Amino acid sequence: MAQPSLVLASASPRRSALLAERGIAFEVIVSAVDEDLEGPIGPGPAAEQLAQRKVEAVAKRVSRERFVLGADTVVALGSDEAPELLGKPADAAQAARMLQALSDTRHRVITGVSVGHAGRLWTASECTWVHMRPIEPHEVEAYVASGEWQDKAGGYAIQENAGAFVERLEGGGFDNVVGLPVDLALRLLQKAGWRPESA
Repeated sequence: MAQPSLVLASASPRRSALLAERGIAFEVIVSAVDEDLEGPIGPGPAAEQLAQRKVEAVAKRVSRERFVLGADTVVALGSDEAPELLGKPADAAQAARMLQALSDTRHRVITGVSVGHAGRLWTASECTWVHMRPIEPHEVEAYVASGEWQDKAGGYAIQENAGAFVERLEGGGFDNVVGLPVDLALRLLQKAGWRPESA
């Protein structure tokens, strides 16, 4: 059987599931890039830069004819002028601090999406505002103990138990908060010349 033309440059099972739900054939090749950012940078450019970094790393390992899709999600807390960017917590203590900081806030979840093909890149991002209710200290403790925070931007996953902390979403979509705005990804792929293959 021939390899699918689409490569997903992500280890995230959530991103794989979102693509698979659309019946799209793809292969996963993990990028394993450094996700540290240099200097002050806004949440949209940060997410896009990291998505591009993943695509570029994987594109070097596959043929130029294949399409490489990468994504990265950041959580932004605070004002537009000086947002605090929350990536993936390093440990349980940091996860607890992130959740406490996000309690009773309206914050942004931004996913950068990038597509690479034949040496070119197509990149964009989607933003969703998340309204989170006050989270009690015992709820923070129980959530952190569950381990669900691991490998999640901002230390929470809306599609799992942390969905109980979310009151509503504004702009963007649920799949963007999960980690891959699929319609945006498909638009970028189509711009790059990709045509869907069934899984």
